[in-house]
Amino acid sequence: MENFTPLSALLGGALIGLSATILLLFNGRMAGISGIMNGLFNSPKDERNWRLTFLCGLIIGAIIFQTLSPDFFAPRQGYPLWLVAVGGFLVGIGTRLGNGCTSGHGICGIASLSIRSIFATLTFMGAGMITVYIIRHLL
Repeated sequence: MENFTPLSALLGGALIGLSATILLLFNGRMAGISGIMNGLFNSPKDERNWRLTFLCGLIIGAIIFQTLSPDFFAPRQGYPLWLVAVGGFLVGIGTRLGNGCTSGHGICGIASLSIRSIFATLTFMGAGMITVYIIRHLL
């Protein structure tokens, strides 16, 4: 762990928790990004505004952070585009199969003591660890 930054991790986690709490308090909704994204296309028109605003806030926040601190995050280079696309597609399938994503289950679900979310989080964390091991040590 050569780039461990506990202060920024703590701040980022607090901001994620704060945004999830605000969304729950003001909209009565869980901050599951895949559910918010899916609902953007499959919900009544009056539901789309808050979903679009939330998703735009994620993107704008990332752009602002990268602009203010360009050396903080360096994306990995050298992966073929097809491999990145397949990985994104498989993540999408996983969120549909698991009825939610890491933010929905891992942040909101665990905070609400949902057994289903705890099990889902343990499953995708374990699958991620196995995938990293296979890619780094076996391939």
